[in-house]
Order: sequence, then C-alpha cells, then structure tokens
Amino acid sequence: MATRASSGGSGRRKPAARKPAAKKRMPDGPIAYVVALFGQFLLVLWKLIAHTVGGAARAVGRSARDLDPDLRRDGAGLILLALGVLVAAAVWWRSEGPLLEATRMVVVGGFGTFSPILPLLFLPVAVKLMRTPSTGREGDAGRLFIGVTAIMLGLLGLIHIAHGVPQPADGVEGLQKAGGLIGFIASGPLSAVVTPWITGLLLALVLVFGILVVTATPIRRIPDRLQTLFGALMERDAGPDSGIGILGADPERKPAKPRRRRPKAETAGTETVAGDHERPYDSPVLPSGSEPKKIAPAPAEGEEDGEARDKPAARRRTKAPAPDPTPPPATTEQLSIPSRVVEGDYELPAPVMLKPGTPSKPRTKANDEVVAALTGVLDQFKIDAEVTGFTRGPTVTRYEIELGPAVKVEKVTALSKNISLAVKSTDVRIQSPIPGKSAIGVEIPNTDKDIVSLGDVLRSPAATSDDHPMLVGLGKDVEGSNVVANLAKMPHVLVAGATGAGKSTCINGLITSLMMRATPDEVRMILVDPKRVELTMYEGIPHLITPIITSPKKAAEALQWVVGEMDRRYDDLAASGYRHIDDFNAAVRTGELTAPPGSERVYEPYPYLLVIVDELADLMMVAPRDVEDAVVRITQLARAAGIHLVLATQRPSVDVVTGLIKANVPSRLAFATSSLSDSRVILDQPGAEKLVGKGDALFLPMGAGKPIRLQNAWVAEKEIRGIVDHCKKQSEPSYREDVAVASTKKKEIDEEVGDDMDLLLQAVELVVTTQFGSTSMLQRKLRVGFAKAGRLMDLMESRDVVGPSEGSKARDVLVAPDDLASVLTDIRGG
Repeated sequence: MATRASSGGSGRRKPAARKPAAKKRMPDGPIAYVVALFGQFLLVLWKLIAHTVGGAARAVGRSARDLDPDLRRDGAGLILLALGVLVAAAVWWRSEGPLLEATRMVVVGGFGTFSPILPLLFLPVAVKLMRTPSTGREGDAGRLFIGVTAIMLGLLGLIHIAHGVPQPADGVEGLQKAGGLIGFIASGPLSAVVTPWITGLLLALVLVFGILVVTATPIRRIPDRLQTLFGALMERDAGPDSGIGILGADPERKPAKPRRRRPKAETAGTETVAGDHERPYDSPVLPSGSEPKKIAPAPAEGEEDGEARDKPAARRRTKAPAPDPTPPPATTEQLSIPSRVVEGDYELPAPVMLKPGTPSKPRTKANDEVVAALTGVLDQFKIDAEVTGFTRGPTVTRYEIELGPAVKVEKVTALSKNISLAVKSTDVRIQSPIPGKSAIGVEIPNTDKDIVSLGDVLRSPAATSDDHPMLVGLGKDVEGSNVVANLAKMPHVLVAGATGAGKSTCINGLITSLMMRATPDEVRMILVDPKRVELTMYEGIPHLITPIITSPKKAAEALQWVVGEMDRRYDDLAASGYRHIDDFNAAVRTGELTAPPGSERVYEPYPYLLVIVDELADLMMVAPRDVEDAVVRITQLARAAGIHLVLATQRPSVDVVTGLIKANVPSRLAFATSSLSDSRVILDQPGAEKLVGKGDALFLPMGAGKPIRLQNAWVAEKEIRGIVDHCKKQSEPSYREDVAVASTKKKEIDEEVGDDMDLLLQAVELVVTTQFGSTSMLQRKLRVGFAKAGRLMDLMESRDVVGPSEGSKARDVLVAPDDLASVLTDIRGG
C-alpha cells in the first residue's frame, strides 16, 4: 500500500527502465588497439580496391552501369582475380617463394597438364560476378557447381587415360604429366574394375552431362542449340554478302546484295500496279512483326489454375511471381539494314553508326512487387478481380486486370489514387479496356528503365521489311514492340509537349531516320528553327532544299513558297492525268510520260518534300494569319503532291494550335504536358498530363481511336554528327534560291508613304522599342492627330510590324527589339 501511495496514488506500475545499449568494447592495451586499427585500414583499402576494379569492369558497355549497389559482389570478384594472378605466377612464370611453391604443388599435383589453363578461367568468372552477380534464378549457383564439377572430372579423367592411367605409386611426376590427382580419382579406380576404354566412354558422357548442366540445355533442345551455334559461326565466317546462312535456310537463296535504288522499270511496276498509297485499311504505323509474350503471375500455393480463376478475389491471395526472365532472341533472327549504293554514287550511312541500347528485361523484381501491391488493393476492397499478367515496356509496364462476373469497371478505375499509394507512384494511368482484350490496363512507370536506341528500332524487322524512304523510327510501345511510322501516310503530324519532355529528341530521331534511309533524290527537307540552336547541326546536308531558316518572317515566306510548289505539282498531275505523285514519278522513270511537244520542260521525278517546324509558337507570334493560312492550305491538299508537315511546339495552347490547324493535322504525338488542358489541345482527350517525361509519349496516328503509349527512341548528338559528316561527304546541297523570296501579297500602301517616311520610321522605332502598339500612344509621343496616327498604324500593319486591330485593345507587336535594325532597313528600301 505504501508503495502504491508513493507512486501518486495510481495503481499502475512504472514502466521498466530500458537498459542502455551496450557500448562497443575497444581492445585492451595499445598493441591490440593498433592491431585493430591496422586491420580496419586493410579492410577499407581492400574495399576501395575492390570497388575500383568492379567499377572498371561495369564501365565496359551499358548493361551493368546502373547495377544496384546492394547487388554488387566486388570483393568476391577481386578474390577470384587475386587467385588467378597467384596461380598464373606459380604455374606460368615459375616464380619463387614459399606461397608460390605451395600453390604450384597443389595446383599442378591436383590438375596435372590442365593447370596452365586454370588461370584463364578466373578472369571471366570474376568479371561476370562483378557485372551480373544476381541476375540468374535461384539455384543457378548449385547448378553451375554441379556442371563445372562434372566437366572437370570428365576432362581430367580423359586426360589421365590418354597418358596411360599412371598410379600414385609411380611417382608424383607421372601424375603431374597426366590428369593430376583429380584425374586419377576420376579414372583410376574405375579403370581397375573395367577396361580404360569403357571408363573413357563413361567419362565422356559425364563431360557432356556437365556441359548440358552449365548451359541449362535440356536434351530435347540439343539440336536447336547446335543449329543456332553452327549457323552463327557460318554466318560470321562467310560475311554478310555470302550465300551461307543458318541451318534450315533455303539452299537456293541468293547472296545478299547492297540495297540500291530500284531501276526505272522496276520502280514503276511496284508503284503503279500495287497502288501503295491507296491500299484499303492502311495505317501509317507499321506492325512490329510479333506480339510480345505476356508474363502471367503464378497461382497461389496449393491452387490449380482452374481453381484460382473460380475463387473470388476477396478470398484468395495471389502469390507474386518469381523472377523468370525470358532469354533474348538469337542474333540470327534480327534483321539488319544493308548499306546500299544508289545512282550518283551516293551511299547511305552504315547501320553501325547508330549504337544499340540497353537489353530489354521482360521481368524484374520490381514488377513482382507491383503485382503483389495491386493484388493487395483488390483484396482490401473485396473486388472480384485478378492480375492475370503484365507486359513490360522500356519505361512503363502495363498490368492486366481481369474482372469477375457482374463486376463494374468503375470499381477498379475509381481506385486510381489507392493504386498510386500502393505502388508509390503518382504517374499511374488506367486504360479500360485494353484494345483487343477484355481486361483493364494499369500502366505504372518502371523504377529500372531501359534505353531505347534509334539504331535498334531501325534494325528491327518492322523497319527493314519496308523500303519506303519516308519511314521513320519512333520508339517502343508498352509491350516492348518497335514502333515505326510512314510519314507519307500520316500525312502530317503535330509534335507537342512541355519543355524537356523529349520533343527535340523526337525531331532529331525523325531527321536521322530519313538520313539513314533516304537519298537526296528521294527526300528533300525544309528545316525551320526559330530557336537557332536546335537544328544547326544539320546545316549543309544534301537533303536540304534551303539553308536552315531561323527567322520567323522568312519561315512564313518559305511556307508560302511551299504552297506555290504544291500548286505547281498539282498542275503537272492534272496535265498528265495522275492522282498521286508516286504514279507520276513511276511514269516518268519508265519513260511513259514526257513533256508535251513544243514544251521546253523535261519531266523529272519529284522528291518527297518534308517541312519541319521546330517551334510553331514563334511563327504564330510574328505572322499568325499568313502561317495559319499556309499550314491549312498545305495540310488540306499536299498529301497527293508528296509534301508533308511536322509541326512542333512546346506551348500547346489554343492560340498556337488553332482549331483550323488541328482539324487538318490528323496525326498527333504528345509528350508530357503540364496540365490537362494542354493534353486536350493536342490529343482532344486527357492522358498526356500523366506521362513521366524524358521521351514518354502518346502517339495518335491518323484513323486511330486511342493513342499508343511509347518510349521515344534516343539518338546521341555524337551519332548525329557522324551521320551528318557522312552525308556531307556524299553530296553537296543544292539550294533553291526562290524559297526565301519575300511574298508579293502585301497591301499596296508603299507608294502612299510619301513625305511620312521619317515619321513612319520614328513610329516603328517607338512601337518596337516599347513593345506597345497603340494609336493614342503615337498621338502623344509623335504629336500627331488621330488620322495620322491611324494611318501610321496601318502602314506598320502592312509591313508586319504590328498585328491587326482588335477593337480598343492595343495591337500585338510582331517584331522583337533585336530585329529593329533590319526592319528599318527594309522600310527604307535597302
């Protein structure tokens, strides 16, 4: 009672005091302390050397640079390297020393004549351990140990039998010159029971068994592995131009030849008869060739596949699938782009100028964790649904959720925020349903992304199966399939997105694809770069029809020239009776179409003309009426004339991407946007605001109902410069001098300036300097009347200094202060 009263009258006991954490005892005595400190120094030094060597091993290539630090095994790899150096010093160089002599005695005595090869096995194993220490499945270490042991026993036993099966009683030298002690153990006792020939046959079987175990090859797959290996060796020896291919290929197959531009007769036959531009149900997006493999989660323990489907989601627990990466396809199945020499000795850049990207990973540990998180959300809310599989893309993975009977789709789509919380990501996009499937798709960004290279896309079967010069590589979709598109069938595309989302990289990929696949006779380009820094590296390539245009005013004039070029092409089409430029070119090449008698013209094939505008907003600020009129007229009529537009902007607002432009540009490529309204301007639907950036895009080709999510292909600036230098060496650019000529469609007010020239120059300088176009301001500053100020404003409007009148509002100033000097010179008539 006294104890309770002393505790404040409460019947509760005081919580037991925590015991202080035991402090780390330091070694007793100065000698022990110095020894411990020296040991810690050696440990730190060992780790430093190990990490340095491991980093150097991972720096080769790209596949191991981003290896998780928790998975690195640099210490074990360094130990193997040290053992390899020790054995090499003892066996190869016969170095002196107690440790080296002991090592030489053990190694030579145990392995015999095989001991000089032993140091060569340490280096690849050590490098493999440093670069990919834990990428295999569970049990790989045991499998490799069993396989290597079987290989060594079989090999050393056969070597020992080949030297006459010497016994230990014959001396150590006999064992060292044969298979060593291990070879005697593998062959000696068995040879004493049966003949050495039978022992050799059994050891050969053990050797083959070890090879199969190490390579993880079932017996039924032996013919396929031998066929692939032999085919790769024969292809490497014969070269790309020989007729020798993989096993099972057509024996009458002709040797591969460099791809050349087709002769006139051949080109005409393929274009006019087939009618490539009028095929029904044709799409600008070419198929990738094969549908990727969908990885399904494993059923829970104790459940069969049928039982797992019949149980409601609220009463089952789906076990996260164990990592089971699919092996990459054999290299012989990957098509390549052959270099072709065309007329005029113009050779396309070699495919090897574009480097490959990182190898794709069909499944990682992160995918299994997301499957478990999605299953947990469905179970918590007692929804009869199941994660049936997923397809991993380079940037995002789409997880497929199948609903049970009588389950509303809204029950899953309403859980978007809960799913985001469970998977720890704000960029979750739900697609219901997945096109062509009765399932809901949940797209979640990968924590370990893959790099998509433009070279891999252009070397894919989807790109190599079509020789059209306007084919470009876009990237890879959510399912990991390569996405390529034909610009001639799009026929115009709008590329938009926020700053840094990947728009400039996309433009570089389009231009590089054309330089890799098309000659200047096939495709010509007009590049508009108001920023002056994005497209400067392409200056001087032979595909350009005019130098790169950096002035927005000259860009508007170039668009007007394109309209005139379109009209000239249509005049020739109407006179010759053809409906498409491809048919016209085919007839010209075969000689079926010639100029009318008495005409001084000579018909030549028209190349495709591609106009790329890197920043549409700058053009719309300077000359919105002229630019909009030219873009609308080109997009309405230019498809049959072989003229196509690529409009790019980082400000997808309604004053830049107007309704008329959107209505006539059917294909859209949207990168990450900052708001939902911007996504609606580009795609007419939400989705772009949920993209993760850095090349993640939604591609809505002409005629598609829903956009395709893809990771845009990456091409490095160093690769671009190498391709540009190659193209410059092949041919010189041939510019058209009439492209940037000022348009004559102006208001005829120049003759009425009269004595007001000085006053007009003052007004222009005042308006451009202040960036404020107001009639009342001119009245006050220049001390003129309202009529004179209004006339000066009309004169400035006719010279594109200010925009049109908008009631009582001040007019938009279309000239930057930096361009004032050139504008004044033009007004003076200089």
